[in-house]
Amino acid sequence: MIPLHDDNPTVLRPVVTIGLIAACVLVFLWQQSLSPEEEVRAVYALGLIPGVLFGELALPPVIVMVPAELSIITSMFLHGGWLHLAMNGAAFLGLGHALVRMIGIGRFLVIFAVTAIAGALTFGLIAQTVGPLVGASGAIFGLFAVLTAWQERALRRAGRSRAMIWRRIGGLVALNVALAFGLGGLLAWQAHLGGWVAGWLLAGVFRPRRGPMRAF
Repeated sequence: MIPLHDDNPTVLRPVVTIGLIAACVLVFLWQQSLSPEEEVRAVYALGLIPGVLFGELALPPVIVMVPAELSIITSMFLHGGWLHLAMNGAAFLGLGHALVRMIGIGRFLVIFAVTAIAGALTFGLIAQTVGPLVGASGAIFGLFAVLTAWQERALRRAGRSRAMIWRRIGGLVALNVALAFGLGGLLAWQAHLGGWVAGWLLAGVFRPRRGPMRAF
């Protein structure tokens, strides 16, 4: 389901995606260097807390590190564990590399930023929690949505069956529902939803410029 490569030749390298992943790794290593108490404070200070973002709650001044609005950005570089980091990194590398190769660095960064912010804001608006959101899953689902939407439209124009696309979407929905229940509410499905919807809409604004769409 994750495109690790495509058949469209180009000299572009995944420098941007590797750089963003490296930033996440460095931030996570910093998290690991903290004591348990310090790490909790850092996550609350830099993660996205809905009530704090919308001014309904306030962190103790001793914890505050950035303005609440900036937590939309800082939360993306925090992770809840090595598995969380590895899964997001692997997905982001494959999806990001595929998009950079098809639309270039500038438009990729626009899509990444918009879907990440959409995911964070959707989480903030829907989630009933005082706990922080960490990770860039909203952006990952947004990138996946862009690629899926492009492929769905290419198949539709060619008059071919799009059953594979809808099975993929159904599988993602089922996976999120299962994990949401299985992880006791720790899965930020709201961010996934917001990133996905934003990505699907952005797929109509941007167009791939490098060769035909391939299955992935």
